[in-house]
Amino acid sequence: MSLTAPLHGVVPPVCTPLDSQGEVDTSSLARLVEHLVAGGVHGLFALGSTSEVAYLTDEQRSTALETVVNVADGRVPVLAGVIDTTTPRVVEHARSAAELGADALVATAPFYTRTHGKEIAQHFRRLRAAVDLPLFAYDIPVAVHSKLSAALVRELAEDGTLAGLKDSSGDEGGLRRLLVELGGRDGRKEGPAPRFSVLTGSELTVDAALLAGVDGVVPGIGNVDPAGYVRLYDAARAGNWALAAKEQERLVELFGMVDVGPEADMGRSSSALGSFKAALHLLGIIECGDTAFPQIRLNAESVGLVAQRLRAAGLPPVR
Repeated sequence: MSLTAPLHGVVPPVCTPLDSQGEVDTSSLARLVEHLVAGGVHGLFALGSTSEVAYLTDEQRSTALETVVNVADGRVPVLAGVIDTTTPRVVEHARSAAELGADALVATAPFYTRTHGKEIAQHFRRLRAAVDLPLFAYDIPVAVHSKLSAALVRELAEDGTLAGLKDSSGDEGGLRRLLVELGGRDGRKEGPAPRFSVLTGSELTVDAALLAGVDGVVPGIGNVDPAGYVRLYDAARAGNWALAAKEQERLVELFGMVDVGPEADMGRSSSALGSFKAALHLLGIIECGDTAFPQIRLNAESVGLVAQRLRAAGLPPVR
C-alpha cells in the first residue's frame, strides 16, 4: 500500500517468533500480524530491535519480512528495518526489502566504528538515492553509539532524505528539542518539514510525547497489547488526556514484565524480549517463547510472573 505521509499512530516493532530449532516460525508470525492488525494498529515495523534483527541471518530476515508483508496484505504499511554496520550492507538489505514489498525503510547511523555527523548524513543520502522508498532514521544511541542531533535531522528532513524518525534515545528533553526545531507542537504542519513524521520508541511516556507533538509510537510491548496503545493514541488525539493517562498507567504496569528475568542469569534485553515472547505464547498467539541464541530463555518462575502481569492488565492467559 502507499505509505501515509506523515506516518502516524501505533506502529509496533513486530516480534520474530522462532521454533525450537531457532528458525522463523512463519505460522506463529502470521498469527501475530493478524493479532496486531485486529488490535487496530496503523502500521508494522518488521526487523527492528524487538524483532531481534541483529540475531537473524539474511535468509531469516527475508523470511520474516516476506511473511509480514504477505499477511498484512496492504491493510497497513510495513516498514522494514535495514539495520547493519556500514552503508553498502544497509543498501543491500534495502534493495532486498524493496523487492519483498516493504512500504518504507528504517535505518540507523553506521556503527561499530564511530561516525561524524557529516558521514551519517552521507550514509542516509546514499541509502535514499539507492532505493526509492521513504526512509526513516532510527535514533538508538545505546546500540550505535551516535546520537542524531536535531539540526542534522532537520537538515535531512528539509532536503527530503528522511520521511521520519523513530526516537529510541531515551532522551525526552532531546525529543522535545527536536519537535521545537521542526516547528513546535502547533507549528509542525507549517514548519520546516511539514510532512516529516516523529515517532517515539519510549512506550512508557507516550501520552506525554503525544501532548508534545509526536505523530505516533513504536511500542515493543504493543506486540502484547496493541489495542491498549491504540486506545491511548485515540484518547490523546481526541484531547482526552485523563483517559490517555489512565491507559498509559495500565501499560506501565504491564511493561513491568520486562524485568522478570533474574539479572544474575541474563541481560536486560534477553529478559525484555523473552517476556514479550512468553506473553505471546501464554496468550496463544505464538507456539514457542524462545529467543534467538545466545540469549537465555526465561525460566518457569519468570514466565509465571509474566502471567501475573497479563492478568493484572486484563489480558488473561489461555495457556
